[in-house]
Amino acid sequence: MCGPVATDTIPGRSAAVGREDLELRLARLRAEVRDPRAGLFGPDSKLWEVNKHSIAFLGAGRAALLQLAHPWVATGVDRHSRTRDDPFGRFQRTFLHVFRMVYGDLDTALRAGRAVHRIHERITGELTEAAGPFAQGSAYRANDPDALLWVHATLWDTSVLCFESVVRPLALAERRAYYTDTRRFAALFGIPDDVLPQSWEAFDAYVRQMLESDVLTVTEPARRMAEFLFRPLVPGSGALMERYAELTAWLLPARLAEGFGLDRGGAAGRRRTDATLARLRRVWPHLPRRLRYLPPYVEARRRIAGRSGPDPVGDLLGRLFVGRARSL
Repeated sequence: MCGPVATDTIPGRSAAVGREDLELRLARLRAEVRDPRAGLFGPDSKLWEVNKHSIAFLGAGRAALLQLAHPWVATGVDRHSRTRDDPFGRFQRTFLHVFRMVYGDLDTALRAGRAVHRIHERITGELTEAAGPFAQGSAYRANDPDALLWVHATLWDTSVLCFESVVRPLALAERRAYYTDTRRFAALFGIPDDVLPQSWEAFDAYVRQMLESDVLTVTEPARRMAEFLFRPLVPGSGALMERYAELTAWLLPARLAEGFGLDRGGAAGRRRTDATLARLRRVWPHLPRRLRYLPPYVEARRRIAGRSGPDPVGDLLGRLFVGRARSL
C-alpha cells in the first residue's frame, strides 16, 4: 500500500525555475568557489570520494526507474526524448551532464547547468493518464522545483546506497558532509534553498516519504521505457541484462519493482543478489584503480595536476562509459 500524499512533495506548489532564478544561483556558486580549476567540489570533497567509484553504474537502473516512477518525469521523457529508440544513449548523455557538473572545472560545470535547464525548458505538456495525485490532463513541467528535487534526490540516494553496498559504510558525519555537497550541486538545477531538505536526516526522511507515497506511481509510459532499459545492448548479453534487472528490482521498493514488471526471482533471486554484492565487496579493493574509478574523475585529477598529455586507457574507458573519450 502507498502512504498518504504529502502536499509539500507534489509538484506544482512552486513557480518553475526560470533563467533568472538559475543565473542567480550560478552567480552565488561562482562567488563561493576558491579554485575554479577544481570546479564546484574538488579532490577533498565527500562528493568526489563517494562518486568517483565506477560502482555507481550498479545503481543506474535504480536511479532511472525511481525517476520514471514520477508521472511527470515519465511523461516528459516519453514525449520529449529519444529514449525509446536509444535508451542507452540517453543515459550516457545524462551521465555526461552529471559528470561535467561534478568533475568539470567551474566554467564547465556552470555550462552544464545551463544546458540542462535549456533542455528542461522545452519539456512541458499534459498527462495522458491519471496517476497517483495527478489528474489526467493536468500540466507537467520539467523545471518544476519539486520534480527537479526528486530527480536530484534519486542520484545521491542511489550513490550512497551503491557505495555502502560495495565499498564501505559511511559514518553519519560523512553522510552529512556528502549531503552538504549535494546541496551545492542542486544549485546547478536552480532548485531553491527553501525546497531542499535542510540536513542529511531531513533528506533521508524525504526520500523514504516519497518511496511510500503515491506521488510515485508507475504509468504505462514508464513501463514501456523500463522494458527498453533492460534489453540486451549487444548480442549475447541477454543473461547479463536479466541478472542486472533482477538486481535492480531488489534495489527498488517491492511495489515499484512490481509496477515496472521486474521479476525479483523470489528467495533464489534474493540469494543471487546478495551473493553478487558479496563478491563485489571482496574483489573491489583489488581491482586496478583505473577500473575502480570513473574516467571523468581520473580526467579531473589529471587536469588539477596539470597533466594534459595523451591518456589512451582513459580514452578507451571513457568511450565505454559515456560514449566519448573525454567527458569534461
